[in-house]
Amino acid sequence: MTPAARDAAAITLLDRWLEGQPLEAALTNWARASRFAGSGDREAVRDLVFQAVRRRRSAAALGQGESGRAMLLGLAREAGQDLSTWNGEGHAPAPLSEAERALLAAPLPDLPRGVALDCPDWLLPDVDAALGAQAEAVLRRMRDRAPVFLRVNTARTTLGAVAARLAGDGIETRSHPLAETALEVTANPRRLRNSAALAEGEIEMQDAASQAVALAFAGQAKALGASRVLDFCAGGGGKALALAAEGLAVSAHDIDPRRMSDLPARAERAGARIRVLGDVSAGGWEAILADAPCSGSGSWRRAPEAKWRFSAERLAELLRIQDQILDRCAALTAPGGILGYATCSMLRAENEERVAAFLKRHPGWQSLSDLRLSPLDGGDGFFLAVLRKQ
Repeated sequence: MTPAARDAAAITLLDRWLEGQPLEAALTNWARASRFAGSGDREAVRDLVFQAVRRRRSAAALGQGESGRAMLLGLAREAGQDLSTWNGEGHAPAPLSEAERALLAAPLPDLPRGVALDCPDWLLPDVDAALGAQAEAVLRRMRDRAPVFLRVNTARTTLGAVAARLAGDGIETRSHPLAETALEVTANPRRLRNSAALAEGEIEMQDAASQAVALAFAGQAKALGASRVLDFCAGGGGKALALAAEGLAVSAHDIDPRRMSDLPARAERAGARIRVLGDVSAGGWEAILADAPCSGSGSWRRAPEAKWRFSAERLAELLRIQDQILDRCAALTAPGGILGYATCSMLRAENEERVAAFLKRHPGWQSLSDLRLSPLDGGDGFFLAVLRKQ
């Protein structure tokens, strides 16, 4: 596919998304119907679509329209990109109109703050309250693609050995200060899917901030003499695997067991023992990690569609769920045990305010520590509070 043909495909996909089709479904259906598109073409179209969705407000404003074509026009205008290849030939988009050519040549306007930062207006006060002077820098970073990170299974190998092995496959990496287990992929990340290191459990795909949260909790659990850990909201099991690699005896639970369907195979590949629990009724746990359902605002670079679906009503619903999870985990924690409350949110309402409300409801608990990470630290936005039952 030519670059112009990729643009045309992206325009079609964005139009489908704007009409209400889920982004992943639109991409999957297009890939299945477009056998002519090679893997490089599919990845390039995907990257272009995701970038347009990350920058939906600014792209539409600069392109002066709510359509896939206008959004790509807006991206090109901001980047100073020449669109002379939009000539209508072959599979290229239709030629630019006089108005579109004039728009591309016009100086960039001053956009309203929420538009320029690609943030819903209703959410800006919450972001400002959470991030203060860093709010604009964080939101600007969220307009671009997130780095690709690997967690090295240090129970089996070392960062240096893995980096050398990946280099042999043409995959370049570097260590990252957020987590001692983290490698950032700096070249050829798409080769990872066929790497022996992944197939043999030496690495897992996991954001560096997520790794930092798992390491911080594991460190506090071990410092207090805990050896048994319950990952209460395990999902796919990324943090459960990270905790197991630190030598902890891990049990994993999720309200939807289907989310954990791949965990046994991943644990076997990594050489980790993880018990998968369908139900958790007995208490007495020395340590519980609850990576609670949240807005995902810290990871909207990776899932930009979620930013535009999010609402004040959904936030209120999540706050109720987070309180329920904290209360449930409190009942399961042994006296002297610890509870780690984590989210991939940057909002105080989901983080510090939930912890404060929990401590008010449960006077027999104390806060041991908290950790707040933003994309300015290199990874996703994350929060961790470690609480102890007296």
